[in-house]
Amino acid sequence: MPSASVDWPSVAAVGFPFPRDVAVRRLADELSAMLVSPDPTVRDDHAYTALARWTGEGHLDELLVDIGDTSARRFTHPDIQARSFAALVLARVLDRVRAVPRAVPEETADRWYGTFAAWFPAEVDTRGWDNTLGWLHAVAHGADAAAAFATVLPCRGSALLDLCARRMIAEATRHCYVQLEDARLARAITAILFAPCLSVDEATGWLDTVTRAFAGAEPGPVPPWAFNTFATLQSLHLHLARGLTGRGTPPHAKAVTAHVEAILRGPFPWLL
Repeated sequence: MPSASVDWPSVAAVGFPFPRDVAVRRLADELSAMLVSPDPTVRDDHAYTALARWTGEGHLDELLVDIGDTSARRFTHPDIQARSFAALVLARVLDRVRAVPRAVPEETADRWYGTFAAWFPAEVDTRGWDNTLGWLHAVAHGADAAAAFATVLPCRGSALLDLCARRMIAEATRHCYVQLEDARLARAITAILFAPCLSVDEATGWLDTVTRAFAGAEPGPVPPWAFNTFATLQSLHLHLARGLTGRGTPPHAKAVTAHVEAILRGPFPWLL
């Protein structure tokens, strides 16, 4: 990376005003390099915060495709912080696409979806926080991206719900959700359930994947994937009961809630 053209600590200290004296391409290149940094101040406090602000304000509209393409490629990056923040950046790009639909062709968003779908349920490093790397949050960031994809590619709703189910039951994970990943995933599922293309069967069908994961379960210690699934379903139950601010409860909420309760009666047989 060439020497920085922006004094990032100074920009952060005054609330990230857009530096109009620096070429947009140069800014994007600097941010891109910083977003893989193992230093959480560089990556999260400076690069991601600046990119999220300036993307939302429209300053990076001419580079949305390039930023999204770079993020999509990073789902195979060797470093967890690069993979996880790729999802978060892609979520912000998709949020902007929702506001400016013609900024990115649908086929481009669909291509990003393909790389995201291959990564999200397969990621094995699901730590929320690392004392050296800071926030990693692959599950939470991936959940945010899934919800954002549902707004841009609404007819992918059923597939996105299935991705969330497979993320919950992924047996390869060694980490329990202890940094509110269950709530972020539940929020994303609730948001996806607003997709207009979903039938009641599609809104509930993804839970069959979860049910099958527990088939033949025996007494014993709860493995991380099962803990994560139960935590997410409990959080989802609350989200479906209360709804999302500004949106309310999604269509088919009652049917989804009934399926969630049926699964939760397994670990909690004392429920009515």
